[in-house]
Amino acid sequence: MNSNAPLLVVVDAANVVGSVPDGWWRDRKGAAERLRDRLASDGVPGLDGPVEIVLVVEGAARGVESVAGVRVESATGSGDDHIVEVVAGAGARPVLVVTADRELRRRVGELGAEVTGPRTVRP
Repeated sequence: MNSNAPLLVVVDAANVVGSVPDGWWRDRKGAAERLRDRLASDGVPGLDGPVEIVLVVEGAARGVESVAGVRVESATGSGDDHIVEVVAGAGARPVLVVTADRELRRRVGELGAEVTGPRTVRP
């Protein structure tokens, strides 16, 4: 691991947004924007040091813009596949993926990423 590189935090927007039944299905893009804004203002609670946050959106949430502190990437296909690509492209830097998806957790874990659940970024 490259301890000099900031921690890369990759957030599975669909999974995190879907973890709380607050009506997100009526406005998927708006729900992803609210998550993005919360990440931009609060960061990732409990993490010390510099972090780079990447929010991966898919489907109806595509088109959410990046803001200072959060880079948004729109998956052209499967959000899970895009997250795996981001993790694979991180090289030796430390990566934390935020998702509850079991299969995605397995896939990114095999690439050396740490994994945590949605409550890490969404109370």
